[in-house]
Amino acid sequence: MERIKLGIIGAGHLGRLHTKVVKTIPNCELVGIYDKDPEKAQACREEFNVRVFERLENLLARVDAVSIAATTSAHYEIGKGCLEAGKHVFIEKPITALLSEAEELIQIANSKSLNLQVGHIERFNPALLSLDMYNLAPKFIQTDRLSQFNPRGTDVAVVLDLMIHDIDIILSLVKSGVKDIHASGVAVVSDNIDIANARIEFENGAVANVTASRISQKRMRKMRMFQKDTYIALDFITGVSEVYRLISKESYEKAVNQFISFGEIGVGEKTKMVVYEQPELKEINALQYELQLFVDSVINNTKPVVSGEDGLRALKVAQIIIKKIEESGIK
Repeated sequence: MERIKLGIIGAGHLGRLHTKVVKTIPNCELVGIYDKDPEKAQACREEFNVRVFERLENLLARVDAVSIAATTSAHYEIGKGCLEAGKHVFIEKPITALLSEAEELIQIANSKSLNLQVGHIERFNPALLSLDMYNLAPKFIQTDRLSQFNPRGTDVAVVLDLMIHDIDIILSLVKSGVKDIHASGVAVVSDNIDIANARIEFENGAVANVTASRISQKRMRKMRMFQKDTYIALDFITGVSEVYRLISKESYEKAVNQFISFGEIGVGEKTKMVVYEQPELKEINALQYELQLFVDSVINNTKPVVSGEDGLRALKVAQIIIKKIEESGIK
């Protein structure tokens, strides 16, 4: 089996998670880690028995690819250096802090035929993956992503810290351009936006109402989607999805044991059955899966499943939301 050599940049919370997971990927050799903070790097070395590099260039000289788990403000500088050194890059979300920075990273990656994958981990949440058998074409989406306060991540607005997860998923599901965005938000416990709500309107008529907060009493990661004859509820914490559909009486009678029925709706030939399904829960570690796919894309020379362009699209929408909030003067 072909294997690639990979290094991890960043030994904080995410870096430790990446280190733990990468060691389990069979076609990947973890060469070592680098962090500008020697204490964090040594703590990671002691926990996972991994080599620490004191200089980033020494790590880059020994790897084929890197996973960047540093703070958002450092993504551009680190990512640019890695790409210019000819290394494939996995970079945590958001891709960068500024659009111009993301565009430059994408340009460098494309010019050197290097893979650039963005860590939008919720694309690989079991709740979403369990819906692969359905034809998803949502016309209205409601999301609520709420967290208890944690100082980690407050260097950026909650739009970039939390909401961008749902923005990325929505953009991947709604196959249409963005027509208009309305947004509001406030800073409460930090110098950045801590609560935000946005209404994203698409050219095909679809609408997404997106809410994010990092000062909630309890965690919530839910998405509800509505489309013709279908309502879908996803819980990203439990990984469970629930599907309510309208199907013909003939379809119901042919597969009566596959559904839970909630009765009939309509009359005569237009009568339909309201049925409930809970797709099989997929036993998947989302971080391990997305990093495995990155490694596979490098080995097979295929396009990353969440490309730099995907990361840029999500960042563009996020930045518009932030600008709308700042212009409103509510912050």
